[in-house]
Amino acid sequence: MMVVFTDLDGTLLDYESHSCEAAETALALLAAKGIPLVFCTSKTRAETEEWRKRLHNRHPFAVENGGAVFIPRGYFSFSSASAVRRGDYEVIELGERNATLVAVLARASARSGTPVRAFHDLSPGEVSQRYGIPPELAKLARQREYDEPFEIAGAFPPHHLLAAITSEGRRWTRSDRFFHITGNNDKATAVRLLIGLYRRQWEDLVTVGLGDAPNDAEFLNSVDRPILVRSHYTGQLRLAVPQGTVTRLPGAAGWNEAILGLFSLTDPGGSPCAWRGKVGHF
Repeated sequence: MMVVFTDLDGTLLDYESHSCEAAETALALLAAKGIPLVFCTSKTRAETEEWRKRLHNRHPFAVENGGAVFIPRGYFSFSSASAVRRGDYEVIELGERNATLVAVLARASARSGTPVRAFHDLSPGEVSQRYGIPPELAKLARQREYDEPFEIAGAFPPHHLLAAITSEGRRWTRSDRFFHITGNNDKATAVRLLIGLYRRQWEDLVTVGLGDAPNDAEFLNSVDRPILVRSHYTGQLRLAVPQGTVTRLPGAAGWNEAILGLFSLTDPGGSPCAWRGKVGHF
């Protein structure tokens, strides 16, 4: 059995257009083969649910850099002891509440003398403009529960602020567009947790991961077949994920290329994903 874990922004979704149209062939292939596609993203639960609805996805997902894992009730033949029932999900919370992180970020900013612009400071219109997304999606992006994106105001170097966040006992990471402050969680923790649950269901498991940014590095190192979707972070990611395969194309087209390459297929443009070796049976 194969399970595919994927980032969204800049990976399955194009960086500028936020479209996954170029990945439709690969998405259809995974669906036809019954291969679970698990979103592991810095997006909020509300945003991720919207994309799950658009793509008819019914699998578990992890949000806000591993802040929580949401498992549709009845998805596995067992329940996780650490999960709590919430609506249609079993939820495993790994992070801290957003309000706590916002307060910690404010303290770290004051202590380091580094001004920041946190996500909650942005209006839905500003988020829409900054992300290039419709206002209705911008409203979903502001519904933070487990992390807080931020950017450094002005030309201040980031290292003093980031050190202050660390000294507060919290973590930080970097996505395509923002820094993020989190609790003691990351995407890798969420992915490893889900891999453990999938292995309880299916012992013979091959895991694939796709990402494009620094906050994807550790989760990519947690899967059997890491794929680096080409971006301006590719050089940095190649160092952090030495076993990773890099796509020729960026965004959704690169994602499509990579998934078809798993099955020795090519995309409609004829761009195969060059794997080092083969992936066994699925």
